[in-house]
Amino acid sequence: MLGFRTIRGAGWLVLSRFMGRFIDFFTLLFLARTLSTADFGLAALATSLVMIVDTILEIPAAQALLRLPVVNKEHVDTAFTLNMIRCCIIAAVLLLAAWPFSVFNDDRHLALLVAVLAVGPISKGLASPAMIIFARNLGFRQTFISEVSGKLCASGVAAIVLLCNGSYWAIAANFIVAAMASTIASYILAPYRPTLTLSRLDDFSGFIGWFSSAQLVSALNWQFERFLIGINADRATLGRYAVASDISVIPTQSIIGPALQPVTAAFALINTDRLRAQRAFLKAARVAMLICVPASVGVALTADLVTELLLGPKWLDAAPLLSPLALSVAPVAYFQTLYSISVACDRPSIVFRTNAIDLAFRIILLSAGYYLASAIGVAYARVGLSAIMSAVYLHETRKLLDLSLGSQLENLWKIIVAAVCMAIIVMLVRRELAGMELNYVAELAIAVSAGVFAYCGSLFTLGLRVRTSDGRLDIVG
Repeated sequence: MLGFRTIRGAGWLVLSRFMGRFIDFFTLLFLARTLSTADFGLAALATSLVMIVDTILEIPAAQALLRLPVVNKEHVDTAFTLNMIRCCIIAAVLLLAAWPFSVFNDDRHLALLVAVLAVGPISKGLASPAMIIFARNLGFRQTFISEVSGKLCASGVAAIVLLCNGSYWAIAANFIVAAMASTIASYILAPYRPTLTLSRLDDFSGFIGWFSSAQLVSALNWQFERFLIGINADRATLGRYAVASDISVIPTQSIIGPALQPVTAAFALINTDRLRAQRAFLKAARVAMLICVPASVGVALTADLVTELLLGPKWLDAAPLLSPLALSVAPVAYFQTLYSISVACDRPSIVFRTNAIDLAFRIILLSAGYYLASAIGVAYARVGLSAIMSAVYLHETRKLLDLSLGSQLENLWKIIVAAVCMAIIVMLVRRELAGMELNYVAELAIAVSAGVFAYCGSLFTLGLRVRTSDGRLDIVG
């Protein structure tokens, strides 16, 4: 029963993120074919500051409520109060930082843009905390409605702003309205009358300490290269890198990440049973990597075709960036699974330690990459970083769950071999198609079909099967 509820909850979240990314795709397509790469670069630089402040000041109220055995009105009120305090601090920090940030980057447009973008995280932080009740029951239909309605409203407003010659303000409008509309929808779906209190702060404080530290490091991790490129290169280069990076994470953001949210709640129910937790982790990690690895490799091998299809010919200079960036995302699914079970086991220190190691290597490798080869050097440095972090994820999993390195690799080796076979077939197919002068859509369709056939065929040959048991799908072999 728990497995069925988890799968159903994951289905709603995956559908939510898929629809959200689907809407984002068409919004990006519309914006990219109208705005310049410099517009995207300016928006990316301002958004990076906003996202860093938002992530650094993140209060894991939802995660804390998920792990509590019982949640009452006082817990929900405390969560809302903490988020209210957080929103006030975000507003103060961003308003104070906006002008110095624009001076530092020698761009007067940044000050107002940062101040306006601050509305986004503030609106998101004031969402109805009563939505957590649905998450605790592994019901995510309401999350789907909230997120998709926000994306639809944002896309419509962005189109209106763009048609009114709004330039980069269309990107800002999309960012802000998505948060505002989603928050409004949350109160319709989960009515809540705010009461300011910190009476249950003790139930949040221990968890918040480690998690907030992890969020601080995570924010620096994900925005470091944008600042590195933004400070040293022109806005057009930053715009190409930012858009390529956003496309590269679509598999993890739209499928793997949301699918693992209900898995976190399920992990929390079995975290005291070591053997059951081990099996659940291995199963979740295998499914996550089964999807993420071929998606990342596939985008890396067809980056030029994907770029032309999604963004148009003027963005073809982003293709050499997209290829290594997509490849670097492949191990992220494993980290997301480790993150989920670390939260469920009340071990946020693991998330902090992993992110801290990531940041240390990131600063060294990405800085060296930029020094040697500018933005493309940063992209390839990300591939080296992902290889190092893969070893770290395996090591942290071994310590947390007492799962040997051999057990973890045995769980994944068939996926890795199948991905290698897929890569070889796709490269051979693309080489054969190179002299045929096909339309890029047709070439992409043939390459994708060949890749899917090679990947699935390799998995089948290696003995991996999808089996139906007790009304649910299971992967065996």
